[in-house]
Amino acid sequence: MSSSSIPNGIFIIDGQERYVNPEGDVESNKSERTSKASMVFQMCEKQCRDENGFKCHCMSESHQRQMQVLGQNPTRVVNGYSQEFEQTFLDLMRRSHRFSRVAATVVYNEYINDRLHVHMNSTKWATLTEFIKYLGKTGKCKVEE
Repeated sequence: MSSSSIPNGIFIIDGQERYVNPEGDVESNKSERTSKASMVFQMCEKQCRDENGFKCHCMSESHQRQMQVLGQNPTRVVNGYSQEFEQTFLDLMRRSHRFSRVAATVVYNEYINDRLHVHMNSTKWATLTEFIKYLGKTGKCKVEE
């Protein structure tokens, strides 16, 4: 990847997934362009206030190094984030809801209150439902639909 290129893909902006095209522009509705955006890139552990900050970060040397690391073994990186997400989520459940029946969204909302949490879009699970079904299948939680 050249130092002048900006990676495209899906990123979290204002808590929603948005597509960043190859030019580095965030595709969104016109009404949403005026609001402040909070962009998070898990690999660099960097949060940008707006699209310009995100563009500048993507062109930085540290981001380029992280992209090289990701490119060498993306499966290992995603699996690492997945393990960290799962472990932290289960630890929170054990501490806060050990003997109670609780909705997954309640635990997830408590989980994301931690400013340094692993974002779900950095894991192998696309949705909270998919993650909870995984926990049920592996016997790590009792899951009711």
